[in-house]
Amino acid sequence: MADTLLVRALKGKPKTLNLCNKKLDKVPRAIGKLDCVVHLQLRGNKLKDLPIELSHLFQLQILNCGNNELEDLPEVLEYLTMLEKLHLFNNHIKNLNPKVLTHLRNLTFLNINNNQLKTFPPEICRLSSLQHLSCTNNQLTELPVEMCALIRLEEFHVAGNQLTSLPLEFGFLVNLEKLYLQKNKIRELPESLGKCYKLRTLDIAANELRIFPTELASLPLKELFCEANPLLQHIPVHSVQEEEVLSLKEMTARYVMKELKDRWSYLRKAIRHYPQIKDMLAQASKCAVCGESFLNTWLECVRFVDAQGDLKLNNLNGLVPVRALLCSYKCFNSAGHDYYGVAFP
Repeated sequence: MADTLLVRALKGKPKTLNLCNKKLDKVPRAIGKLDCVVHLQLRGNKLKDLPIELSHLFQLQILNCGNNELEDLPEVLEYLTMLEKLHLFNNHIKNLNPKVLTHLRNLTFLNINNNQLKTFPPEICRLSSLQHLSCTNNQLTELPVEMCALIRLEEFHVAGNQLTSLPLEFGFLVNLEKLYLQKNKIRELPESLGKCYKLRTLDIAANELRIFPTELASLPLKELFCEANPLLQHIPVHSVQEEEVLSLKEMTARYVMKELKDRWSYLRKAIRHYPQIKDMLAQASKCAVCGESFLNTWLECVRFVDAQGDLKLNNLNGLVPVRALLCSYKCFNSAGHDYYGVAFP
């Protein structure tokens, strides 16, 4: 039946070819003669690989291989350099061939839901045009830092995996608008998430999250889904702590960072000659109470913000726990703030 369809297609030079649900275990090699095809549908067959003749479809922009029996990215895909949308859902894919990823630089849409992926190769960053990535219901346990180089990514679906965290550099995804993380094992979101200035939808439901990053309120969120998490509850208990003893490194770092605020300070000029120290101080945080910078010694607190009043969310009611970092127990014990210490069970 597929051969008959191809014979007919050869006469008409079609832009779209539909070979869905034909019970194919192989794609006819005559497919290579249809170099006019822009959209190829191979969904719902029994394909375990794709023929090399597919490489002649140099105009191909959309390829749907969902609901087949692929175990890897077919190597022939590396020749389809004009490909923009690739559907690979409901296969048996365990690995993404790095060689193939390197050549798919025009790919904007990748759907690899319901496969058996455990990780992405570092070469995922070669998909430099990618805007939509969906890998729901796989076996991912971690995401490589290289994924954070996908700066054009707008929508990321990674629900139903086994992630416990996101890369610390996640904030480099500055164009991300929708992030779906539900049904993982995520315990903490990176502070850099606050740099995703376009994020409108965040679904972190059914994870192991206790508290949100400090910059949550700065995000332009319209939807936040966080049910079925062990979020911190607003149950205040009075506590006063004694002032801690800072290390020499911490005291020195705090002194230097305070001096760097003075435009006439000698240290502003001297630090240029010490790039390693400059890089170290760049990792500093700012106290939520006094506003001073600190390096490593800090107190994790929580502030409860109103989902509708403070975050302007229409889909969520009640209080949301947001992390706050304080530089000392002196600031913690001071009056006039609404930060609470975190009690661990």
